[in-house]
Amino acid sequence: MSAAVRRRVTVVTAVHGPSARFLPEAYASLCAQGLPEGWEWHWVVQEDGTSDAVAPYVPDDARVTFRQGRSGGPGVARTIALAHADGPYVKVLDADDRLAPGVLARDLAVLEGDAGIGWVTSRVLDLLPDGSTAGFPGDPGEGPIERGAVLDFWRANDFRAQVHPASLCVRRDLLLALGGWMALPASEDTGLLLALNAVSRGWFSAEVGLLYRKWEGQATGQASHVDPVERSARMAVAEARARALAAVRWTYAG
Repeated sequence: MSAAVRRRVTVVTAVHGPSARFLPEAYASLCAQGLPEGWEWHWVVQEDGTSDAVAPYVPDDARVTFRQGRSGGPGVARTIALAHADGPYVKVLDADDRLAPGVLARDLAVLEGDAGIGWVTSRVLDLLPDGSTAGFPGDPGEGPIERGAVLDFWRANDFRAQVHPASLCVRRDLLLALGGWMALPASEDTGLLLALNAVSRGWFSAEVGLLYRKWEGQATGQASHVDPVERSARMAVAEARARALAAVRWTYAG
């Protein structure tokens, strides 16, 4: 890895036609980030499909890579985008969300400062259709998240984690070692979060790091997302993977 690449964070975005119109706002939030001296970002936008609906919204910027591929859901799109992730860290940014000011610098400060931390999440605010925001109750305090803590909380709270996977920044080698995002129709990011926490310590930043857009077309708002049979199966597989990883007793040590 060259010296330049060693100081690069890859921002990965999965996008499909209905969410493409939000890409300019995501891009603006990325451009507004202030990075430490010598650092740069590379934005990889991967369309989940091969339509003509997304390309018009992709900015003309040398720091942006746009690719298309067979439709397989956001987890597949993000994972195949890793082919173009050439820096040591990968930051998630969903097409319809916006990064909060300073979050990339804060994520880098944690990961660069402690080799034993495998991943970082941040406080998230819902971005409502009228432009207002709303927080979540029960955010943990600023600081480390010990191995297994996410699974324990998730299991005890109706399969809801105490930290948001859409705010994830993770070491690229650790992400690849776990196979990327889970091959699930939904909750693929929660499954990855549980797996990461099974093998490594994480960190929660109490400062807002992401604005999570609520809108009528988002996948988590569709009826299929809460189908009880599918949801039960998704949760079972995600939990089984995390427990199997914990049982192997492999620990990411940096």
